[in-house]
Amino acid sequence: MNIRRWSLGLLAATLLVPGLAACKSDAAEPAAGTSPSAPAIPADPKEALLASTKEMGKGDFTFTLAGAEMTGGGLVHKPSNSAQFTMKFGDASQDMSIEMDLIYIDSDSWVKMDLGGAMAGAIPGAEKNKGKYQHLDKTKVEGIKDLQLDPESLDPVDSELLVKGVTDVQKTGEGTYSGKIDISAATESVALDEDVVKALGAQAKALPFTAKLDPQGRLTELAISVPAAGETAAHEIKVGYTGYGTGAGAQKPPADKVVEAPAETYELFK
Repeated sequence: MNIRRWSLGLLAATLLVPGLAACKSDAAEPAAGTSPSAPAIPADPKEALLASTKEMGKGDFTFTLAGAEMTGGGLVHKPSNSAQFTMKFGDASQDMSIEMDLIYIDSDSWVKMDLGGAMAGAIPGAEKNKGKYQHLDKTKVEGIKDLQLDPESLDPVDSELLVKGVTDVQKTGEGTYSGKIDISAATESVALDEDVVKALGAQAKALPFTAKLDPQGRLTELAISVPAAGETAAHEIKVGYTGYGTGAGAQKPPADKVVEAPAETYELFK
């Protein structure tokens, strides 16, 4: 039983790549007692969108993500070398539903997986560990291909990659933009389902999108309208960002809710 690539990739990018600590001191911090002024927002709409993702490199924000059959959200907090992501995929009335909560703090990570639906009973250990945070052994995670992602990227959704695909954009108001976006070359972004992108064919090169920036020019919302493709109904992919520079970091799960991850958990990620 394999969990879909994009849902796995999102979890991995957020929590299971040991590069967050290595990047901990990369960005220069402002001197004590000073406050950095807001950068000027580029007048060119495309340049404004490209610049809007730069703040994520500081690794201190919260995010949300919604797409076909999936909702999720979480936080990245480089100052405390921590991150957290929760997600819900599928529906218990279907063959399989998945609710996950992953927490990463320094070199430790935990996953809580609650599986539902008709197929849940076929997953070894699923019922036994329901409601428990499974502590993950990094030496066992390192060999899993889906978890070997770019440790330099601190944005689990990789909106910078998506924005680079903008082909036509107009400013529609104060901090609001709309246009067309080519997602055909952005299948590495975990906001996208690669199978859907393939099914879209040429349509994937010109999908409608809207974006919102805050007064400091930082991305707060990116929404992409995706038409029906293959077995997937028409839907909207929506990414949101808030809390730039104001995070408090992730918290360890309660000790009485933690167990060591069994072999079956690692098999799910292969």
